[in-house]
Amino acid sequence: MAIPVSSEAKQNIIQTVRDYGKRLFYFIRGRVNTDEDAEDILQDVWYQFSNVVHSEPIQQTGAWLYRVARNRIIDKYRRRQADSLDELFDEEEGEFSFDEVLLAETPETAHLRNLFREQLLAALDELPPEQRQVFVWNELEEISFNEIAKQTGEKINTLISRKRYAVQHLRKRLEQLYTEIIQS
Repeated sequence: MAIPVSSEAKQNIIQTVRDYGKRLFYFIRGRVNTDEDAEDILQDVWYQFSNVVHSEPIQQTGAWLYRVARNRIIDKYRRRQADSLDELFDEEEGEFSFDEVLLAETPETAHLRNLFREQLLAALDELPPEQRQVFVWNELEEISFNEIAKQTGEKINTLISRKRYAVQHLRKRLEQLYTEIIQS
């Protein structure tokens, strides 16, 4: 069922397409494999925009359009890699996990993955050696606290505490990067 569109709403949609059409297409095209994929996604974005413009005001049209486009791109790759990405999507919160952004196979993610890796390594280097080592063993090498305790002779509670301090530092240190990736 078609929603009646006022003359003012039509003009708003037409002007938005003129203002953002080419830039939005090139934004999408840079992240998908073919022009056809980019056109399909762009059409979905315009369709959603034309439906939303009637029901709710959009404060920052450009940001809204790019966010919808980015979500459509992710949706397209999620369909291709349904098994791995569906597990990474946090449906309860309705948000993408940091892992999903880094593991989705798009041209942009190679750069993001490298940037994240560089920032993580730099943040790990800032940690005291004991905290860094426990974090690396437990998170990156997947060694249990019991095994680490056997190897080092440290108490498990000490190891857990060291890892907790490492995680707190890494969260604080990587928070800005996380925000930039999610909002881009």
